Amino acid sequence: MGTIEPGGMSAEGMQGSFGTGTTPAARPRPQAHPGCADRLATPEPLQLTVLGSASPYPRADNPCSGYLVSHRGTRIWVDAGSGTLGPLQEHVPLADLDAVWISHLHADHCADLLTAYYGLLFADVQRAAPLPLFAPAGTADRLAGFLTNTAHPSQRSPVESAFRITELHDGHQTVVGSLRLTSRAVEHGMPAFALRVDADGGSLVYSGDTAPCPALTQLAGGCDALLCEADSAGEPVDGEKVHHTPEDAAATALASRAGRLLLTHVGPFLSPAEAVQRAADRYSGAVDYAGPGSSFTVGAADREAAS
Repeated sequence: MGTIEPGGMSAEGMQGSFGTGTTPAARPRPQAHPGCADRLATPEPLQLTVLGSASPYPRADNPCSGYLVSHRGTRIWVDAGSGTLGPLQEHVPLADLDAVWISHLHADHCADLLTAYYGLLFADVQRAAPLPLFAPAGTADRLAGFLTNTAHPSQRSPVESAFRITELHDGHQTVVGSLRLTSRAVEHGMPAFALRVDADGGSLVYSGDTAPCPALTQLAGGCDALLCEADSAGEPVDGEKVHHTPEDAAATALASRAGRLLLTHVGPFLSPAEAVQRAADRYSGAVDYAGPGSSFTVGAADREAAS
């Protein structure tokens, strides 16, 4: 079972108040190796740091969805929900970030791209090239639509000078430093994606926002840890289903043979403790709450503990 630092809540023992946690101090950035990780190096687990997990707006002690995935010298900001840029910088400055990956264009998952834009172009952040950004189609125009302060077409805000944008599609794959990223289209009533991160020592799948769907289950197949949203307290009264309940998250983890389930994006009508207990009643592996400030080590030990 992976390591939980302060801020993580587990079914076995929940102590303290939700939304608290101690984040490690920023550390010097190690020298990154371009391309795939050194094949001769000892396998190293992934590190997942929760910057925020609130839905659908930030709370006083919990920003919206945002995560830092780290491995060796590679650091990726996964979802940039409202309020996550601040805690991100406790771990890595924008100048040293390797990439950003965005699941969909709801504000609670992408709004801090707007303030990151100002930091990248008009402040003290110095980068040799635009920050790689993997996001749904139309992201550049959506950002420019908000950031442009004139109606004159020739004066459109230069979002491409801040971000090198790659539009996601179902099955998109890329390598960033020591990490391989695979994206799958999922079911959220709008273009939305789930993400699998594979490293030499671990695998993590993030659901983004989605109803249970085959694409997510397939993507998560055999992963060490599934970071899955649990926004819904129950089935929708009307309209299509676009989120997981805690029971759905447990079923997805079970069907995908995930080594561990991390619940995130818990909705306003559920407590984290209730969500964890409801999922743990359906899934025999470890179930934890991805509270703000919590940090998880994700690796083969999670699969071994679940087997």
